Amino acid sequence: MKLPIYQVDAFSDQLLRGNPAAVCPLAEWLPDQLMLDIARENNLSETAFFTGGDGEYEIRWFTPAYEVPLCGHATLASAVVIREFLEPGRDQISFESASGPLGVSHEQGWYELDFPADPGEEVAATPELIKSLGCEPREVRNANYYFAVFESEQEIRDLEPDFASMALLDKIGVIVTAPGSDVDFVSRFFAPQAGINEDPVTGSAHCTLTPYWSARLGKDKLEARQISEREGYLRCTMRGDRVGIAGQGVVYLQGEIHLPGD
Repeated sequence: MKLPIYQVDAFSDQLLRGNPAAVCPLAEWLPDQLMLDIARENNLSETAFFTGGDGEYEIRWFTPAYEVPLCGHATLASAVVIREFLEPGRDQISFESASGPLGVSHEQGWYELDFPADPGEEVAATPELIKSLGCEPREVRNANYYFAVFESEQEIRDLEPDFASMALLDKIGVIVTAPGSDVDFVSRFFAPQAGINEDPVTGSAHCTLTPYWSARLGKDKLEARQISEREGYLRCTMRGDRVGIAGQGVVYLQGEIHLPGD
């Protein structure tokens, strides 16, 4: 059995930057274990699988460890594949997902994700979280991920988390953030429980980052940079209970997966 596969560098306009995602369009769903095995073989932070056509799709995302309910960069990568290969020139795409309906619109090389906002609530920093970060943040919020706020971009760059300790936390990911030197805010994202010590650029993290920084800075349109080694640039827009998360994407690879069976 042969399946098409693509790899897209998301949230970047340059190859070998941003966050690489594998994308597998399907005629029908594969068994869950097989999709997980493919994701493990790809060994990227996320592999997206989708079915559908005519601009309307169902989408699922797998890390090398398990399926996740929401993923931004692999959704953007899927939209790139649909627009460039499957439905050339399509500028509006809708996905049904475990997190509800998700939209992607394209304009002048930018893909904007329409995702649910996840502002979370302020909580006290636990000793376990402080230990995993190696220092105490200014503020902590509890959302889909832990969300830790620091004073400066340099503090974010200098963080060296204890990933063994972080893997024992009761959330699958930790967002760290601070004001940016040339953008509104910067961030990094750690998810050792999902088999990803540091994710290069995390769209879903901006479901929490955008409401926080929009409220703190008093503006609805924000520029963001995720300052991993590969780095990515995002334009974020606050729209009530939804957020717009815009980025670019570049196709790195197109090929076929060879699998046993019919």
